[in-house]
Amino acid sequence: MNQGKYIFAQLTDFLPRRVFDTIVTKYDGNKKIRTFTCWNQMLCMIFGQLTARDSMRDLMLSLEAHNTKYYHLGLGKSVTRTNLGKANRNRDYRIYEEFAYVLIEEARSSVYKDDFEVKVDGNVYAFDSSTIDLCLSVFWWAEFRKHKGGIKLHTLYDVKTSIPSLVLITSAKVHDVNMLDALTYEAGSFYIMDKGYIDFTRLYKLNCSKAYFVTRAKENMQFRRIYSNKVDKTTGLIYDQIGKLETYKSLKSYPEKLRRVKYYDAETNKVFIFITNNLELTAFEIALLYKKRWQVELFFKWIKQHLRIKSFWGTTINAVKIQLYCAIITYCMVTIVGNKLKVDRSIYEILQILSFSLLDKSPVKEILNKSDYKNVKELNYKQLEIKWI
Repeated sequence: MNQGKYIFAQLTDFLPRRVFDTIVTKYDGNKKIRTFTCWNQMLCMIFGQLTARDSMRDLMLSLEAHNTKYYHLGLGKSVTRTNLGKANRNRDYRIYEEFAYVLIEEARSSVYKDDFEVKVDGNVYAFDSSTIDLCLSVFWWAEFRKHKGGIKLHTLYDVKTSIPSLVLITSAKVHDVNMLDALTYEAGSFYIMDKGYIDFTRLYKLNCSKAYFVTRAKENMQFRRIYSNKVDKTTGLIYDQIGKLETYKSLKSYPEKLRRVKYYDAETNKVFIFITNNLELTAFEIALLYKKRWQVELFFKWIKQHLRIKSFWGTTINAVKIQLYCAIITYCMVTIVGNKLKVDRSIYEILQILSFSLLDKSPVKEILNKSDYKNVKELNYKQLEIKWI
């Protein structure tokens, strides 16, 4: 089926082209465009992500070296620095944002994990943000502090599937807690957050949606205990209390019962105090759920190291958003390929293999599957020995 087809073209065959064309039509993305379409633009951006290009110049040099292969790679008749830069500057970033969410849903549905430590019926999400520093003299629109620029990636991370379900890009000035207003809560699901997201008015809205939250308590939180549950102190638990907020303003914002769990983590030698609106799980399971929050931190660290989201190929806010959403598209595409082909490798390993084999013509499944080098039988040549006198 893929005989004579480049690996890059085999990968992009996993992308739903008709869905993308529908989104492009919605935003008139290809209006007055003859050759370099939105599809060609996105494939150029994906190529840059997979080959780890650090700049627009670097990307164009790598593409121009293979200009005779543009058609077979799906990049169009010609790619120049001018038309790619103009496309990133002018075309609506929402095209790539919506397509990224299409791939996110497909990637999440292709992943099934039944080995999650805590048995919960709903999904488990970790919500956090990461700041990407920008040079203020170049990215003038990203003012953060007096002499510093930056943007924030607000990510709702699906812990069960290791796929981000929501990615929002804002100025670094936007406070994290304000982004809770952008979430649509799923009944029965858990939302794990750091204490920077504590706003009892917003948390009560989450509670009224029949969803659950797990976060850390602030040091100055006033809590009135009503009763305590028994705990096994050999597991690190110190107490498990049910009560209500004590101050007038907090109690008015959140009038329902809350649960407070104090836990000692022997690995880090730290004591944590968690608060949650879930009264059914054991206290130890609450501690385990909060521990899963670190997966979103690892996700931020991973994409900053292995995808190009710290050095940008354009200076406008539109170009930056297109590059970030194309990075998410690349991440999801690699995940979908790995799951559908049943590749027993991590996403990092798949990216490393693809980075230097995109222009091969082997079947993609063949190069991604692990080989048992111990069973390779080498030819037994009768080599003459060289003896030094």
